[in-house]
Amino acid sequence: MQSSKKKILALIPARGGSKGIKNKNIKLFNGKPLIEWTIRSALNSKLIDKVVVSSDSNKILNISKKLGADVVLRPKNISGDKATTESVIKHCVKYYKNFYQTVVLLSPTSPLRIKNDIDKA
Repeated sequence: MQSSKKKILALIPARGGSKGIKNKNIKLFNGKPLIEWTIRSALNSKLIDKVVVSSDSNKILNISKKLGADVVLRPKNISGDKATTESVIKHCVKYYKNFYQTVVLLSPTSPLRIKNDIDKA
């Protein structure tokens, strides 16, 4: 009997606050919000079963949801400058651990990554 567990969850961490560039994850890059490039590549991947965006920003979450990603509202204690990537992964995995065996972390600040890059990795 085959397991009903899905295999790969793509997690895109996207904080609303940024020290360097304000709202960088939703700034336009070649006509689209920066985060859109990563969401679309992940959704078009042959291997990714679900795409999730973790953010403390309702703007980012709304854009992500419209593009077809699941969203997880990140609590304040793991949203600031001192929050670790590991804490974000642990928070997200809490919701999805019974369904996915692997988590792929995709930064929204790498818009040139395409679905083939994800599939090859």
